[in-house]
Amino acid sequence: MRKVTVAAVQMKCCEDINKNIANAERLVRQAAGEGANVILLPELFERPYFCQERRYEYYPFAKTAEENDAVRHFAAIAKELSVVLPISFYEQSGNTMFNSVAVLDADGSNLGIYRKTHIPDDHYYQEKFYFTPGDTGFQVFDTLYGKIGIGICWDQWFPETARCLALKGAELILYPTAIGSEPILECDSMEHWRRCMQGHSASNIVPVAAANRIGEEAVTPSTENGGQSSSLKFYGSSFITDSTGAIVRSMGREQEGVILASFDLDEILKERRNWGLFRDRRPEMYGEIAGRS
Repeated sequence: MRKVTVAAVQMKCCEDINKNIANAERLVRQAAGEGANVILLPELFERPYFCQERRYEYYPFAKTAEENDAVRHFAAIAKELSVVLPISFYEQSGNTMFNSVAVLDADGSNLGIYRKTHIPDDHYYQEKFYFTPGDTGFQVFDTLYGKIGIGICWDQWFPETARCLALKGAELILYPTAIGSEPILECDSMEHWRRCMQGHSASNIVPVAAANRIGEEAVTPSTENGGQSSSLKFYGSSFITDSTGAIVRSMGREQEGVILASFDLDEILKERRNWGLFRDRRPEMYGEIAGRS
């Protein structure tokens, strides 16, 4: 039996990077104290969601993994607590910038980086201004506590992300997230957002965890952002599914905190084989529609 306990952290982000890192550490320590082995923090938790507006002076936020404040800080925490920590950060690589996750193993070592594949460009989720589509391909990381696949926020809407991770051997799929209100579409996407990932979990027989931020973040008009005035209210609702897609732990829309769920990875492997979903795939039949709109 290979038992692993997964935690998702839900938190609010302010303008002060040091305060955000300290708050994240507090919640990571809480999760570890409750028995978590793998702890997921939200997307780009070091600061407010800067992609709400377009400002050239935000480009220097990007750093290499070796220079990034959160990655450096949590490498020591991962080692101290013997936990796995996927850390979302704005990455600089040469002249290119990515929305990335560094996966810190339980000894504090960086197992590698996944760069977000699908980059949104919508009202107030203006990520194409900041990020180049990832060039790593979908990545599965062999950690002390099992093989972990990572997708980042918008990746979670695409079934191909989860399928590719499962085919590469992911035993858990984790999605750090920053999502909330849709002021232009005037819809509440929360349930839709959850159901997408529940489906990925069910169709791949893999537990899924999503960690989101909370709170309202507003943009003040300025010359630098072309006079934009806007706000996003992030709706939290972080959750963990079992291997059938059922939500086994979840949070509300406004509170900070952690949720945990435990899984027997060997038992889930048997379940995955018994269902035959990977045995009965017909990839030679799928090519006829690949790439069509």
